[in-house]
Amino acid sequence: MKRFILSLLCLLLLAGTGAFAQQTFSGQVVDEHRQPFPYVNVVLLSPSDSAFVAGTVSGDDGRFSLRAPAAGLLLRVSFVGYTTIYKVADRPDLGTLTLLPDAQMLDGVTVRANLPKVRLKGDAQVTTVQGSVLEKAGTGNDLLDKLPGVSADEGTVNVFGSGQAEVYINGRKMRDPSELDQLSSDNIKSVEVVRNPGARYDASVQAVVRIYTCKPQGEGFGFNNRFYTSYQYGWSVLDQLNMNYRRGGFDLGAMLFASDSHDEDNKGLVQETFLDYDWRQESTINSRAHKQNLSASLSANYQFNDRHSAGLRYDFDRTPKDKWDILPLPTIVYRDGEPCETSLSSGWENRLNTSHAVNVYYNGRAADWSIDFNADGYWTDSKTPQDMLEQVTSATGTTEQPVTNRTVRSSRLYAAKLIASHPLWEGNLSFGGEYTYSHTENSYVNAEGILRNDDSRIRENAWSAFLEYARSFGPLQAQVGVRYEHLVSDYYEQGRRIAGQSRTYDNVFPSVSLALPVGDVQLQLSYVGSINRPDYWLLRNSVTYINRYTYESGNPVLKPSLMHRLSLNASYRWVYLNLRYLHVRDGFLYHSGTYSEESPAISLVQYVNTTDADRFYATLTLAPTIGLWSPQFTSMLSKQWFYVDTPRGRENFGRPVGSFRWDNNFRLPAGFQLDVDFWAETRGHDESYRVLRPSWYMDASFYKGFLNDRLSLQLRATDLFNSSRAPLTLYSGNRLMTIDQETRRRVSLTLRYKFNAAKSKYKGTGAGQEQRSRM
Repeated sequence: MKRFILSLLCLLLLAGTGAFAQQTFSGQVVDEHRQPFPYVNVVLLSPSDSAFVAGTVSGDDGRFSLRAPAAGLLLRVSFVGYTTIYKVADRPDLGTLTLLPDAQMLDGVTVRANLPKVRLKGDAQVTTVQGSVLEKAGTGNDLLDKLPGVSADEGTVNVFGSGQAEVYINGRKMRDPSELDQLSSDNIKSVEVVRNPGARYDASVQAVVRIYTCKPQGEGFGFNNRFYTSYQYGWSVLDQLNMNYRRGGFDLGAMLFASDSHDEDNKGLVQETFLDYDWRQESTINSRAHKQNLSASLSANYQFNDRHSAGLRYDFDRTPKDKWDILPLPTIVYRDGEPCETSLSSGWENRLNTSHAVNVYYNGRAADWSIDFNADGYWTDSKTPQDMLEQVTSATGTTEQPVTNRTVRSSRLYAAKLIASHPLWEGNLSFGGEYTYSHTENSYVNAEGILRNDDSRIRENAWSAFLEYARSFGPLQAQVGVRYEHLVSDYYEQGRRIAGQSRTYDNVFPSVSLALPVGDVQLQLSYVGSINRPDYWLLRNSVTYINRYTYESGNPVLKPSLMHRLSLNASYRWVYLNLRYLHVRDGFLYHSGTYSEESPAISLVQYVNTTDADRFYATLTLAPTIGLWSPQFTSMLSKQWFYVDTPRGRENFGRPVGSFRWDNNFRLPAGFQLDVDFWAETRGHDESYRVLRPSWYMDASFYKGFLNDRLSLQLRATDLFNSSRAPLTLYSGNRLMTIDQETRRRVSLTLRYKFNAAKSKYKGTGAGQEQRSRM
């Protein structure tokens, strides 16, 4: 397999460099804001009869290159919703071509107000932000949370039906979730959501969100400062300062961030386990957290010219305090329906972490070649001390049991990635590879000897290669790709390699994407094979003490989950539809079993591989504009065909879940803006969960800009009526657990001041991201 892939790469390389001795035409397509315009149809025609000669699509940077036998041909540049450009190709360098919105396409109405808010372009669902009501959404996190089928919470972005997304900002992989809060929505030009990422992305990537910012402001020094405070479970504050200095091709950027926050976790919990007896535990959990975080970044970038740039970036993050105080936790224990004892647990846990990350990159073009190289290093160390005291009262009296745990984890990662692209056969070929080395050590010590100590480590070597080819056939845009991944994982205990838990994987993942406009309707069909590799924490061999009846552990023999994803998108003016089907093999499921024959009353919970499952998702969005009112209504449906082992035997968890979202934006006089958003969800099944009752909530925000928006104020209330509480039951083997989580409204205030706030030109995309996320 390795020789085959290397031979294929060599053949394609030779084909791209020596197969044609023709004239090469190249240029770049930009939009009305002078930003790169990808996936544009570029065609050379014969001037005498308009016969097709050659064609391609522009790349992510808007650039294109194609070959033809002679000069003097007619160039046609086109994209749905934009005025087609015709130009005589009288020289090899065709320069910069600007596509403008077509003001005549929608019956003479100006495009600014009536172009589709969501359109399809290449492999992505594209939402235009600049010039729309989304400009005043707040932070980048607030903006993403308003997109159809997308939810964003504190930097974690999920795409409905796909899962957690990787986020790229101007082509650079987002490394820190706080980066979304560093962005202001009025500095974002557009957002692309990719539900089926192609072969150039790691096969474990479930979705991709690509954010493109507006053209940077002038040179010199600029800064952007944000102060945020909120009240939910006590006051939380943060302050963040972004600084940038630009002169000519040199760009220096820095960020300082500090936060102090308070949180609580209050819920009712009922656990039933069916072991030697039927055990039932009824608990009330109340815990309070105080977290402090410090982070900083420094980046240097030099753009030699419009074809070559290089840079270096360093990120530091430290959590000196993340302490959870567990208030006295009362539990009543029943055995076969009769109360047998009570317990009272209390204590604390502190989650400390320090991480460093370094990225170096080169991005350039040589003749018709585009090259993107990244090298990454990542180092993280964490400590989690935990002290608990458990008091148990039964018919024989009261006993006390201290439980003292210490967990220390250390992870190291080194990675390199190279992507190259070149025109080939009237289209564009991209290929590349990635290598990652990672090493994770885990130490767990229980002072009382209740649980077995753990000293384990995982060492992995992974490399991958991909090929991706894109070409236009008239209005049809086609993209096909294949990705090969090879991973060797070695598992060690007490310094000794455990052969039964060390594995080697070889996987091939194909991908296909087709996009076609039919009149004003845009259609997109895509398929991709993907994988979900378990986090290192899920592979640990240590056992964690929950209480005297429940232990939790990792599962070193947990296998990766393989998936087939099929997606159909359709867009028409202000209507957007997505239909999605997934087939999952060896999925992950939280499962409970007996801890040991010697302790039949104790259950052990861990993730295991489950049976195959099929899932269907549908999203329909309507987003018209009615005067000063811009509503957006989104309806989402999820349905699964999934069997779960329960105490009553295997059951079909197939009841669908409906979600509904109604966002409303009102543009008021004097530059004020009001947002009122509603969300609701029905009962139903989600994996092994059963949602017991419907829930809903309402959010509201108020925005006002001053001094030409250099100073802005945003007041926001989340879950205004405190109505999002939704009890659910988790089924896991011989155990079922009903959780009734407390919810509480949050009120926040954001003040932002910016001066000449230019965005960094840093173009590093990062390497080893899939392995790093598993750490």
